[in-house]
Amino acid sequence: MSDFKLPDIGEGIVECEVVEWRVAEGDTIEEDQPIVEVMTDKALVEITAPEAGVVTRLYVPQGKIAKVHAPLYAYQAEGEGSEDTTDEAVASSTDAQAPAAALSSPVEDATTSQPSERTQGKVPASPAVRRLVREHGLALNAIAGSGKAGRVLKEDVLAHLEQGTTASASGAPAPQARHPHADSAPRIEPLRGVRAVMARRMVASATTIPHFHYGEEIDVTELLALRERLKPLADAQGERLTLMPFFMKALALAVAETPILNAQLNEAGDELHYYPQCNVGMAVDSQAGLLVPNVKGVERLSLLALAREVGRLTAAAREGRVDQADLKGGTISISNIGALGGTYAAPIINAPEAAIVAIGKTQWLPRFDAEGAVQRRAIMTITWAGDHRFIDGGTIARFCNSWKGFLEAPETMLLHLA
Repeated sequence: MSDFKLPDIGEGIVECEVVEWRVAEGDTIEEDQPIVEVMTDKALVEITAPEAGVVTRLYVPQGKIAKVHAPLYAYQAEGEGSEDTTDEAVASSTDAQAPAAALSSPVEDATTSQPSERTQGKVPASPAVRRLVREHGLALNAIAGSGKAGRVLKEDVLAHLEQGTTASASGAPAPQARHPHADSAPRIEPLRGVRAVMARRMVASATTIPHFHYGEEIDVTELLALRERLKPLADAQGERLTLMPFFMKALALAVAETPILNAQLNEAGDELHYYPQCNVGMAVDSQAGLLVPNVKGVERLSLLALAREVGRLTAAAREGRVDQADLKGGTISISNIGALGGTYAAPIINAPEAAIVAIGKTQWLPRFDAEGAVQRRAIMTITWAGDHRFIDGGTIARFCNSWKGFLEAPETMLLHLA
């Protein structure tokens, strides 16, 4: 029997949370088969089997913390030992876990009396389903799963609740569903993974960087019209063209005119490091928390290439599966709160970057033209946050005016394309 130890994931990560086991003890596994999903400080990581065999023990329960270089699970490689020894290994691992079961919570103890004798960690279910189960004071093991490999679905939980209500109405005993607000005690959830990192970094940024904010309105009427004309061409190339590639390209052009916005102050606070390429980060509201992957070398990419990268990073971030390389090396960031309906925001800088812009929603509003006539225009609100240690108000105003000029007259970007 061999122990699989949690490998060094890099980035100084020493522990991670076990999000979901894809296998149970006694399961036969194939080489490269997904075994478990773990949540690091950065993203969700899928760990696969190094070789074929049989899982004999899961050392770390679902929802608990696993340490790097510590055993994660045990398995017997294919061809090692006989079927009898495999059965003995599974039986011994079950016996070894008996003392731990005696220390489980009352809810977990109650589940061991169920006919299926499944433990909480073995029942496959999504985080949303587990939350629903907790809110109603149920035991996940007591619910029959209709999904693949016995996976408990939302419909299974609702059906279980309905059965309980019917049984209660007929006088038969049924488990009492506890209302999530039946008492005043709060539900406690450990702050882990990406959210824990976000908490630490936002505190560090807000307390060590003197922020100042600068707001502006941008008329994006012409930009919207240009995008509508280009969308069919992008669709023909299999790319979804949003406004984000335009925001990024204009940002890189403005940075070329005001390079200090693409600089970073060293930890000692006595040197400015100017970066040769513009790596634009974009804040994504993912399942795991706030992630800010960045597109590398925006100044060299076409709009189609930018659209491709934005789509790839957005999809990866929403699944919590962003590569470490995509999270490192950002030089300036965009937070598109307008996609969620927000109009204004005061963003916090993604340290050690120098600035971040929050983009609000676009509204059709009346505006006066040069002759004094009222016109219907698409107005987008934006708010910059800058590092006041080396960026002053005049600098960010000039930089914003340059960026605004490219967005209000998008055809002018053609003059600067290589």
